Formats: sequence, structure tokens, C-alpha cells
Amino acid sequence: MKVLVSDNISDKGINILEKAGLEVDVKTGLAPERLEKEIGRYDALIIRSATKVTADLIKSAKKLRVIGRAGSGLDNVDKIAATKRGIVVMNTPGGNTITTAEHTVALLLSMARQIPRATASMKQGKWEKKKFIGVELYNKTLGIIGLGNIGAHVAKMAQGMGMNVITYDPYLSEEKAKTLGVTVVELNGLFKKADFITSHIPLTKETKNLINAKTIAKMKKGVRIINAARGGIIDEKALYKALKSGRVAGAALDVFEKEPPEGSPLLELDNFICTPHLGASTADAQENVAVAVANQIVDYLVSGTIRNAVNFPSVSADVFPVLQPYINLAERLGGFISQNFDGGIDEIIIEYKGAITELNLEPVTIAALKGILTPILEETVNFINAPLIAKERGIEVKEITTDDAGNYQSMMVIKIKSGKKESSVSGILHGKKEPRIISVNGFAVEIIPEGEMLVLSNTDKPGVIGNLGTLLGKNNINIARMHFGRANQGGKAISVVSVDIAVPMTILTKIRKLPNVLSVKQIHLPI
Repeated sequence: MKVLVSDNISDKGINILEKAGLEVDVKTGLAPERLEKEIGRYDALIIRSATKVTADLIKSAKKLRVIGRAGSGLDNVDKIAATKRGIVVMNTPGGNTITTAEHTVALLLSMARQIPRATASMKQGKWEKKKFIGVELYNKTLGIIGLGNIGAHVAKMAQGMGMNVITYDPYLSEEKAKTLGVTVVELNGLFKKADFITSHIPLTKETKNLINAKTIAKMKKGVRIINAARGGIIDEKALYKALKSGRVAGAALDVFEKEPPEGSPLLELDNFICTPHLGASTADAQENVAVAVANQIVDYLVSGTIRNAVNFPSVSADVFPVLQPYINLAERLGGFISQNFDGGIDEIIIEYKGAITELNLEPVTIAALKGILTPILEETVNFINAPLIAKERGIEVKEITTDDAGNYQSMMVIKIKSGKKESSVSGILHGKKEPRIISVNGFAVEIIPEGEMLVLSNTDKPGVIGNLGTLLGKNNINIARMHFGRANQGGKAISVVSVDIAVPMTILTKIRKLPNVLSVKQIHLPI
């Protein structure tokens, strides 16, 4: 079997592949059209961040069985196209945790003490001691947006330097926060209280430009901002203006919306420091992820064992065809309820009814957890680590089985609880394969859980759907399907509208202001 390594990885990873009897070709820096011509001969592809695994490339990959990412980020892989072709997509979560956290703290210290400018000054033969007055970190407040593995390690190091740590993470339980010694606050509260702010969240529609002109205006004057997570989380134009005016005293970025950031005005500012996406760039981390991905590729190609796959659970080949439709249903139900729920999660209850109870339900439960956690943590969640992530976040997971599925052969119900708040979604398989949602929070509906959807909570009065349709139509947003449910005439109701494209935030704001609309959520599920 042949393995193509298209990005640079440690030689230790190459050695592991070759010792397992695999034929390895290392061809880095290939142009996309050249890679498309080459890929058809290979059973496995190992990448880092440079190679773009597009739908066109996957179409050309006639023999490809597995894609392995030496690292965690998978925004350069078309996972949907790979899954449709039955190609396993693996990553190495955790391999970059320590090094990225350490780089974040390095940026924090360098910015606080103006080390890059002081170094440049001295190399010019100057001794400008009074020019580079810094600020202490001791007793200052660090605001961490997103307390996953990297954010938690940053918190630990900051506490070691005597900093007070606050965090915004709507999915972090109070118990987990206490064990980490951090204070959980609302996002606006973090902006108001923090002397330093660092983000450790994935780039999604919700987090894009999370730090912008409006949110910067809520921050302390003289705040300092760090980002070693994903480019695009910060509106770079707004940051430039804030740094120029002094509203933000300093910023340190390792990632940019466009990389390299050629022509960015940020590079002209003295109170801005940067590095070229070095968060995971240590010899230790690169060796760790190369060894990890090589071992995973060997396990899969040689023995059929799947580890750290983001699109397939670890089940045997003979059982998978039976379980796969339920796994797909569970992941979609989980994704739907997660995006339709506000606040942290204390408890997840997964109830299986009817014939499904005769199957091995562990992979299905894991799929539900992955669906719930993926909108929160993106590429750090896979079919292997989802239960562990839930446990680390203090989320209790319960399974309930019952023989009675009512009018259906099998049914699945997922409930999320947070304090006194509770949300539920029920689903079935239509024609034994196609997933369907049949109930949301007690409202009977029939929803095809795919693509872009708007979920409205509204009062059951005339005009709600008409007003919504008019607003979407004026903004060239086409409605594909509409589903409705109500408790009783004139009472509360639910409207689920499938649309062809994602709805911009400005339009969502207008929808929330329509008469009799109580709330609206935008949900994205794979097609």
C-alpha cells in the first residue's frame, strides 16, 4: 500500500510508516493540479495545513482510503466529500496543546514587556531604556475566550504568574470551572473586566469577527489582545483603528484572516507584534503529531483499526452498515439540539426506543455526543475523544432504553439539561436510512436535518410566516422547506425554515424584531 506525504512532517513519522511495510512518497509543495494527477495511485494521504484537500482532489483519489492530518485543524479538508467517498479523515488532537498554549503566553509576555521592539532597538546600537516601559502581569486579569484544552493550559500558566483568570465558555460547567480555579463570566463581562484577552475558539459563523469595533468599545481602555487560535476571529480593520487610537494598548497575533498578511496595516504599528502562525511550530510538537498520525495510518491500513477519526466511529466492518444510519441520525440530532440551545450543558440524556435497543448503542451515543460538541469545539472533537471531552467539561451522560417506540419501529430522543433549562429533540429513520426530526421541545414537526435552517420560536398568530418570507425574499434568500408545530391555537409555536444559504447576522437581527417572533436560531448541518 502506498502513502503520499504532501506536507513536511518529522522523519520519525516517515520511519514508522516504512517499518510497517508501507511504500512512502514524500512530495511537498505540489501545485493543486499536479497533486490531482498524483493522488490516484495512493491509499493514504498525510497532510498538515498547506495541502488543500478539496472535493476535486477527492474525486481524483480513486484508491484513497484515509487522510491523516498531523495536527488538529481540518479546515483545509472537505470532510463531507471525503465521507461521501468513504474516506476516513483522522487528526491528532492534543498533539499541539502544550506548544500552542506556551506560544500564547510567549506572546503575552513579549507584548507586556515590549521585547520585540526593545530587541530591534538594541540591534540598531541604541540603549532606549526609558522608551520601553512595560506592564506587570501579576494581579492583572486575563480573560480567556474558550476554555478547551489549550485555554485551560494557558489558564494554569497564567495563574502560576499570579494573574486572575476569568473565562467565557458557555459550555463549561461550574464544577469544571471550580476545579480549574477560574471564574466564569458572560462575554460582555469578560470584555469589561479583562486587562488581557486571549481567544482559544474555532472559527465558525458565530465566532467570525467576534472581536470587532462594537466589542472593542466594551473593553477596558488600554486592553491588550492575543490570538493564537484562528485567523478571522478578530476584525483586523477594527483592531488596527483601536491600536492606532490607543483604545487597545497592544495586540499580538499568530494567525491572520489572510496568510501571509501581505500589505496589512497592522504590520506598520509599534504596538503590534506578530509571528507567522508558529503556535504549533516546535520540534517537540511536530515530532509528536508526526508519530501520532503515522501510527494511526499504520493501524488503519494494516489492521483496520480507526483511531481519532472525525467522520467514522471505531466499529467493525461487518457491523458498520447496520449502525451507520443510526450514527448519522444521532450526530445530526446532536448538532441540531446543540445549536438550538443556549447556555452550558450539565446533563445529556439519550433515550433509545424500539428495535434500535437490540444494537450495540455505544457508537451511536458517541455520535450524538460528537454532534452536540462539534458546534462548540469544531475540529477538536472526533468519535474517539467525544466522551472524554464531555467528562472533562463536567457533563453527565445517561442512556435510557425502552421497547416502546409508539408508532415507529425505532426512535431516538436527545435531551440537554442546564440547571432548570431543558431542551429535547426526537428523530427516526425514514425508509430505514434517511434521518428525520419528528419533535423539537415537545412540538410535533417533520424536519429533514440538513443544510442551513432557521428555528423560530413564535406566538401562533397570523403573519409570522408571511413577514419572514417577505424579509428573506427582499434579501434574495430562497426558502427550500418550511415546517411548523404548535401546542395549541394562539399559543406558542415553532417554525423551522430551510434556506439555500446562510442568513447574515444583520438579517437575523431583523427577524428577531418581527411581530410575534420570540427567538430565532440559525443551524447548520451537513448536506
